[in-house]
Parts: sequence; C-alpha cells; structure tokens
Amino acid sequence: MEVSWTKAKAVFAAALGPPLFWLVLFFLVPLGIVWAYSFGRNVGLTEISFTGTFANYARAIEPLYLKIFIKSAWVAGLTTGLCLVVGFPVALAITFASEKAKAWLLLLIMLPFWTNLLIRTYALIAVLRTEGYINMSLGWLWHGGGMVAALLGLKPIGDFQPLELLHNNFAVILGLVYVHLPFMVLPLYSALDRLDRSLLEASLDLGAGQMRTLFRIVVPLALPGIASGVLITFIPALGAYLTPDLLGGPDSQMIANVIERQFKRANDWPFGAALSFVLMYLTFIAIAIQALMSRKSPEAR
Repeated sequence: MEVSWTKAKAVFAAALGPPLFWLVLFFLVPLGIVWAYSFGRNVGLTEISFTGTFANYARAIEPLYLKIFIKSAWVAGLTTGLCLVVGFPVALAITFASEKAKAWLLLLIMLPFWTNLLIRTYALIAVLRTEGYINMSLGWLWHGGGMVAALLGLKPIGDFQPLELLHNNFAVILGLVYVHLPFMVLPLYSALDRLDRSLLEASLDLGAGQMRTLFRIVVPLALPGIASGVLITFIPALGAYLTPDLLGGPDSQMIANVIERQFKRANDWPFGAALSFVLMYLTFIAIAIQALMSRKSPEAR
C-alpha cells in the first residue's frame, strides 16, 4: 500500500511541532531578547533602552576584557590538550578491551555524569584544600621521614608546609580536566571502535612497530573523533563558570565569571549580553573550524 506524501508530511509535522515550539519559545526567543540587550544601554536601575548602539561590543574588545578572553581561550585550550593526552590512551584501552571489560570501563567513564557538578567540585575541594587529603597524606609521609631520620641519628627535616593547591590556576585547570575528560574519551572511543583492525594487523605484519602504527594509522583514521572531542571539550571549558568560581582565585577568573558579575552585581545587562554573544561568536568560529577539519579528514574523503 502506497503512503501519500501529504499524510507523511502531516505525521512529520505532528512529530516535529511540539519540540520545535519548545525550542523556539524557550531557547530562540530568550536568546533573541539577550541579543537585543547587547545593542542597548542602561537608563536606570531596571530600565534598558534599545538604541542599536555597538558601544557594548566596542567595550568588550577593549584590552582589559580582550586579555580575559585570551586567558579563557588559553585555559580552555590547555584543558582540551590535557584531556586529549589523557583520554586517547584511555579510549584506546577501552577499544581493545574484552566485551565484558569494555562495558564496565564505559560505565566508569559515564559514572561522573550521574553526580551533580557542584557535588563533584566540592569533593575536589576536599582533596585539594590545605587540610585536604593530598596535604594530609604528604604530611604523614613527611613526619614518617622525620621519624626515620631521628632513628638513624640524622637531623630532623623540619615542619611540613602544606602545598597551596587551591584558589589558583593549577586548581582551575585540574578541575576543568576532571570535569571534561569524559567528553573527550567518549568521542575518541566511538571513532576508535569503528577502525578496521585489519589495517593495524597489516601495518604490524609489514614491519611497522606499535608506535609507528599508532601515529601513522590509528591517529589519522581517528581524526574525526579527535576533532569532535576537541570541540565538545573546548567549548564548555571556554564558557566554564562554576569550576573557576569555586577553585580559582582573583587571578583565575574566566570570561564566564565576568559575564556573571555584569548581570548579578554590576547590573549592566547590555554589556553582559555583548560579552555573552562575543563568546558565542567564538563558539561558532570553533564549530566552523571543526567542520573544515572534518571535510579534510581521510574518512570524509
């Protein structure tokens, strides 16, 4: 029985209508309002005049804020690079694990998503703070070494000075890697799991070593997964707010923290909206670069 296109279109429209309505009403319309705010100016404590000015965007690229954008991009890039270096071997190990072990390893990778980000961040604070588990363990080792030195008749090694592991750039980058690592591992695993393993066997049979096979065969074929993992790690890291706010110090604030202050403390919504959209434009540029890389990848050809 042949189905008419009219009925098929009606079913398609009925299925698409509710989510499209939800997307327009609760995403595109609020986004459009914030975009309009970026071309306005404050005329009172709670009033904004939509004047069509570009002054907010001009202010957003002043050296002070441009420096924060560059620092945020640097932190996000470093986080993405560390996630790639750590995540690629993990994804490779999951790919070549047995089917039973693979299921458990994937479960461990996705397990952090079952816990609220705020709870995970406070758990990291408990590990890094001055009286945290790292400094506590180092203190025990330090005092244990002092006791051994005293038993041997050597000079005591002095008091232990706790390491400053919190409220600095180190804590922010560590926290961002901790939060975003699963976003890198899953796309990498998806790409590596689709590899034709006969190519790896042929490379090894023809005399290429394991490292050469990795860099000449595995990495080029996994480029789409690498590009996807870099994109979905870099963009959330660039706009991260909670992690630098809780783990960072005064010199560790990123652009999302500046945007938050414009809306909640400075009450300068037009400028905060302009900063938000500059961040969004940078996101679009990153997506465009990823699309170009995907077109040039071996799999795309």
